Amino acid sequence: MLSSFVGAWIALVLFGVVAVLVAVGIVAKLGASSGVSANVSKGSVLTIELNGVIEERETPLDIDYISLMRRDISRPQTLENLVMAIREAKANNNISAIYLKCGGVSAGLATLNALREEIKAFRESGKPVIAYGDYYSSGDYFVATAANHLYMNPAGQIALQGIGGTSLYLKGLFDKIGVTFQVVKVGTYKSAVEPYILTEMSQPARAQLDTLYSNMWRYIRETISDGRADKVSAAAIDTLVSRDFIFLKSGKEVEKTGLVDKLLYERKMDEQIASILGKDVKKLNFVEPSVLVDPAELASALSSKRQIAVVYASGQIVDGGGAATINFEKFVPLITRLADDDNVKGMVLRVNSPGGAVFGSEQIGEALDYFQSKKKPLAVSMGDYAASGGYWISCCANRIFADELTITGSIGIFGLIPNVAGLMDKLGVSPQEVATNPEAEFPNGFKPMDERQLAAMQKYVEKGYDKFVARVAKGRKMKEEKVRSIGEGRVWDAGNAVRLGLVDEIGNLQKSVEWVAEKCGLGENYSLASYPKIENSFWNMLPEMADMNADGAVAKAVEGNYDLLLVKYARKVLSRKPVQALMPEFDIRFIEARPL
Repeated sequence: MLSSFVGAWIALVLFGVVAVLVAVGIVAKLGASSGVSANVSKGSVLTIELNGVIEERETPLDIDYISLMRRDISRPQTLENLVMAIREAKANNNISAIYLKCGGVSAGLATLNALREEIKAFRESGKPVIAYGDYYSSGDYFVATAANHLYMNPAGQIALQGIGGTSLYLKGLFDKIGVTFQVVKVGTYKSAVEPYILTEMSQPARAQLDTLYSNMWRYIRETISDGRADKVSAAAIDTLVSRDFIFLKSGKEVEKTGLVDKLLYERKMDEQIASILGKDVKKLNFVEPSVLVDPAELASALSSKRQIAVVYASGQIVDGGGAATINFEKFVPLITRLADDDNVKGMVLRVNSPGGAVFGSEQIGEALDYFQSKKKPLAVSMGDYAASGGYWISCCANRIFADELTITGSIGIFGLIPNVAGLMDKLGVSPQEVATNPEAEFPNGFKPMDERQLAAMQKYVEKGYDKFVARVAKGRKMKEEKVRSIGEGRVWDAGNAVRLGLVDEIGNLQKSVEWVAEKCGLGENYSLASYPKIENSFWNMLPEMADMNADGAVAKAVEGNYDLLLVKYARKVLSRKPVQALMPEFDIRFIEARPL
């Protein structure tokens, strides 16, 4: 009993010590991030790593135990933070240049275009942008062509191959396992159901994608050509891609085409950057985007009395769901609260959604109508997608902006009802139904709908489509006949969407903010507040605390009076789920031969 008591007491004291240490480290980290200029020495270079995923905006971190064990707790970069960092770098006299390190970025085309446009705007300050890649993916290269100087590893490649996509048609698979689907839909082009009921793409579906991809690729190749100062023409890019297989060419062959300026190994890049900036290579100071994003400034905007709210609607629209979705149960109260907040003068709804639940879309749309009833201007800024339900929540805004590479429209509704009777038969399962009414379990996944039921379901979907059409007609001030002619579930590129009246103009998020500010009479005197709020919990800070820099931050905070192992243990303890059944920890290791 005594040993147990002493052990518990020691554990409590130890936990208290490590908790204080980590808390001090976090405070030091937060404190250090305020006052951006003070943390950036003169002549610094903002380094942007173009690799991995770039998401629209940061979402709360969902950590699982396996990730913790593997220390795989990094979070993706976000367009929001990168844009803020680039704008700060443009205004900050201590930043001399931007260095783009390319290595395989994964993001939507509109996201990449928005990032590229911000880099172009940075160049207007007269500061250079320098890009380097051992290997350029198409997305890397598209962004990198906004740079003044573009370098590639002599053994590198540029994977420029056009744009496209592959859809997996699964009817053959479902036939084998005994699952069939009944479809009710409105819209000739509403092809989301096709992979479940067909073995190949329908002609209307293929035609709309051909048009969509062709228009987007035209913009991309022309943009690349402009970025290369016409060293390679848009037509030549098509030739390089389709005839010459440029992605298989050597570095020297790529250099001759004008796609890159010079071949260099990465170890030479510091010298090259120093030469461009006229600096001593030993005095180069590379800073990450996070250094230039000031949390204190973001927090103060939430309490401003001259506030423009930017509400991020990213992911599928769902009736309940996680952080990476648009959950109407959380979204509607947020919009209502902003409508009733006198400090909020207007709103930009940033939509990056392929759609989702009809009910959730309708609820969000009604909440946005309530916001506008308060005589507050509402603009929509479209990201990679604002289609179907994403367009439903967008169409009644006072002004709609889209990126050149936004995909929008898809005005249509469908229902997909599975029938697993064949699968049950293969498994030897015999479903037996007992009900008071014939339609008590309609639709029933164990048997197909009869003609009467199917007709009732079709009518239900058509009513939903009528409601969708009416909403678009009201919001875009069109006749319903015109909406139906451009609806039918068809997706549109931004250029065609403007021509058809589905979008008002091409413009980025900042342009939509400026429009709202003008309508509010705020001019340039406004604060920009982002919603939903991201809770500053320890869990969200964990990725930044997980590397050795976090240990150094804590060490600095306690002026070196610390034990490194204790700091690591503190991180480990506080990164666990609150409740666990865990055996005592032992430092058991295999003796391993390290590779030379």
